[in-house]
Amino acid sequence: MSSAPTSDPAREPDLADLGLPGALLDSVLDMGFVRPTPIQAAAIPVLLAGRDLTGVAQTGTGKTAAFGLPLLAAVDPDVRAVQALVLTPTRELAQQVAEAITGFARRIRGIGVVAVYGGAPFLPQQRALAAGAQVVVGTPGRVIDHLDRRTLSLDAIRFLALDEADEMLRMGFAEDVERIFGAAPERRQVALFSATMPAGIVRVAAQHLVDPVRVAVDRESSTVSAVRQTFAVVPHRHKIGALARVLATRDTEGAIVFTRTRSAAEEVGLALVARGLSAATISGDVAQKDREKIIDRLRNGSLDTLVATDVAARGLDVDRVGLVVNFDVPTEPEAYVHRIGRTGRAGRTGTALTFVTPKERHRLRAIERTTRQRLEEVPLPTPADVSKHRVERLLAQTPERHAAGRLELYRAALEEHVASSGLELVEVAAALAALAVGDDRAALEEPEVLEEPVALDGVRYRLAVGHRHGVRPDAVVGALTGEGGLTGKDIGKIDIHSGFTLVEINAELGDDAMRRIAAARVAGQRLAIRPDEGPRPRSAASATSHPGTHRPHDRPGHARRGHERHEDRSDRRAPSRTDRPDRGRPTERAVGERSTSRPRSAAPRTGGRPQQGRPGRG
Repeated sequence: MSSAPTSDPAREPDLADLGLPGALLDSVLDMGFVRPTPIQAAAIPVLLAGRDLTGVAQTGTGKTAAFGLPLLAAVDPDVRAVQALVLTPTRELAQQVAEAITGFARRIRGIGVVAVYGGAPFLPQQRALAAGAQVVVGTPGRVIDHLDRRTLSLDAIRFLALDEADEMLRMGFAEDVERIFGAAPERRQVALFSATMPAGIVRVAAQHLVDPVRVAVDRESSTVSAVRQTFAVVPHRHKIGALARVLATRDTEGAIVFTRTRSAAEEVGLALVARGLSAATISGDVAQKDREKIIDRLRNGSLDTLVATDVAARGLDVDRVGLVVNFDVPTEPEAYVHRIGRTGRAGRTGTALTFVTPKERHRLRAIERTTRQRLEEVPLPTPADVSKHRVERLLAQTPERHAAGRLELYRAALEEHVASSGLELVEVAAALAALAVGDDRAALEEPEVLEEPVALDGVRYRLAVGHRHGVRPDAVVGALTGEGGLTGKDIGKIDIHSGFTLVEINAELGDDAMRRIAAARVAGQRLAIRPDEGPRPRSAASATSHPGTHRPHDRPGHARRGHERHEDRSDRRAPSRTDRPDRGRPTERAVGERSTSRPRSAAPRTGGRPQQGRPGRG
């Protein structure tokens, strides 16, 4: 395998220097591009010369154009047959690549591009193929489906590209990729792009590429170098509180929070919503249509934070992501590279923050070896930092509001109040600022210990989720506050049993609230809430009794003092299905003790109240 040097830093080439055909060059120039990225400058001339190629580049480096432009140069518009095939690991990436290639081909008459992927109707794809599309972009599973049904033929293939090849193999598509190579002619050009080069990718290249040229983006030129990589040491029980404070001190661009499992993603998302933050969750359980709506909200700025598993985020392409948070340390360094590649894109800079427990610091070394960068330890914001940030944001808006005028009524009322109250003007202004920013630190501070349940004379409800599903009390509170419009004061005792949970609520829920809560998922299960009509449990041993929490805890599963012994036993159970990593299927899948009691006559103890937020499911 020969190597091609990356572009000479002494002279940055123009797109016109790469040898693109006139119509293709005009299309790209029309789109506002003048200079190629390093991977484009290295790969395009090689592919235009007809050579096979392996390209090592992270997401966001411009690799779609690196293979998409030479691909179009190899296609004959007069031949109504599939001549180029691009394989991607996810539906979202297939859509994005197809849209990009369609844009590149806008000046070329007669070029048809079709995306084929699971989760979409088969017939429209079949019709587009029958109409004579020359370029197909698809996921391996759906391409195999079309081959099996003889609605797709690869007999005329000239150009075959694999995008994010390492992800394809990691998702279990190796056999499908082999079948597709076997269905294509032996004489074809192959471009293989991957963020990393594990042994499986090396074997694929050795078997199916002919004397390939290897191009790689220097670390200094890659997406990783555009990302400030940081970490913070956080005890597991304080992760949610730390995350909420980090997000509350940011007001630019969006953020993606990665978790290791689906249940953790759901619980983290609900806890953020309960604290008044704009957040939504995607996992393998989210329907494709809902997933696309959530991603569109992140893209257009109506959603601030997306919580996702690695599987659910594959193929996600949103430029306005300024922060990636690893709620859990990734199990593999390659997964870390893919995660942080979601920020620092399109010429922007980004930040990656990894939460590390005190016992996990050694796991950072493997990440640093892979990225060849040291991670910077950073302090986490305090509740006081959050309040200061809110005040500064409020004050920054005052010049614009002053310029808008119509302040006479407020000025007169303020002067009258100062004169009658005897307070200084600055004291009144400080009080107004505290009211305006909602200086409620309850949702941002560390949890206080609540040893006894809150006494409520309300209604008891039954939820169809329990210990065997891996449910935690925080997730129940988050679902009730985020989806049902409740506050912490409304929720009383929570009894978690093996297959169900009982919750006391101080008022009967309305039909709308019942429907929203019933549809919500916690630990991968629909809550299916209904009024409980059975007898109260007689034995504390049959359930884990959790006092009514008036504040979501700082992590999913944080137990209060007095419950630690029981929770420790439950944590050592065999992991349930929803506790396991969200690995997805290798077919078309999308790219979060003791029972204590007290007499009813005793006065309840109350804590802070979680802020209500927008529902977290987009």
